[in-house]
Amino acid sequence: MRVACLQENLAKGLAMVSRAVATRSALPVLANILLRTAGGELTLSATDLELAIGYRVGAKVDEDGAITVPARLLAGFVTSLPPERIDLAVDVRTKSLNLRCAQYETSIKGIDAVEFPLLPAAAPDDPVIALAPELWREMIEQVTLAAATDESRPVLTGALLRLEGHTLILAASDGFRLSVRSAELPREMGNVQEVVVPARALQEVGRACQEEPNEPVAMSISAQRSQIFFRAGKISLVSQLLEGSFPDYSRLIPTGYVTRATLDTAQFRDAVRLALFFARDSANIVRLRLIPAGAGPRGQVQVAASSAEAGSHVGQLAAAVEGDEMSIAFNARYLLEALNVIHAEQVTLEATAPTRPGLLRPAGDPTFLHVIHVIVV
Repeated sequence: MRVACLQENLAKGLAMVSRAVATRSALPVLANILLRTAGGELTLSATDLELAIGYRVGAKVDEDGAITVPARLLAGFVTSLPPERIDLAVDVRTKSLNLRCAQYETSIKGIDAVEFPLLPAAAPDDPVIALAPELWREMIEQVTLAAATDESRPVLTGALLRLEGHTLILAASDGFRLSVRSAELPREMGNVQEVVVPARALQEVGRACQEEPNEPVAMSISAQRSQIFFRAGKISLVSQLLEGSFPDYSRLIPTGYVTRATLDTAQFRDAVRLALFFARDSANIVRLRLIPAGAGPRGQVQVAASSAEAGSHVGQLAAAVEGDEMSIAFNARYLLEALNVIHAEQVTLEATAPTRPGLLRPAGDPTFLHVIHVIVV
């Protein structure tokens, strides 16, 4: 293999695919990145057998070939090189990758490419969905925050992806909160499909959307429903799907409310962030008091937290409050994370009782909701 490319492009590709490199594996080759040329392109690939990421680097290819080299060494080294042209060549006899850049000449020992796992590819007849990258990124951001990090129930470490008619739904829950986001599809998908995608894989798709903000993101699911494929410009990603049935999340969504407050999202976010300083020493508890309007035209939401060590804090926010006065307590960190992914100017908080979950949603936007369990104090 003999190929030339720019240091900036190679470093960007290595940073992207390195996120799929296995950190612990009995197979040494999984700690490597595969470099392969074909069709006049240089492709970088990495996998841990659950997630695989590929990246096409713009390059001048003089001779095709392939090799795998240690990911950590190659990515760190290339990032440290000057922003010049890099010439890459494989020495088949020594199984080494030779690099020339400016005044530097380097040889990195590798492993033969034939030992690298064969990466799956989408079948030509698998139905493909293409959505704008900003829509994918926002959906992933709003849903994956609620996925579990505890492996005791592996299915909850993923997000349910449901295709029904013209609608795509993503949902995730860790048992303490639930996020559900829907989007309209450009075409009808026919039969209902449900798969559970690892949250980690979706988060990598979100990063790909940031890298390729002008390219639509195509998704397809294998006929066996064992793998999901994404492609965004130069980036491709394939992930194994999680086995098991995702819980019926619709049962967790409150169907009504006794009190509803509508208030400025940014002000609410800032108030919770300030209260968190005092809530950290008391199990992150933040207390909300929803006060309907009395003689005045508007109501009020009080955001309070206290700590025996740190002191106490109360913030008062103007709000449109309907229904009965109510006091309710939440985990401040969970509440803040939900508010961080609501981009509408106003947010609504609906509550049925101090002991029942609360419901957050962007005002006037039915496509996203977040259910958060209360803390009984």
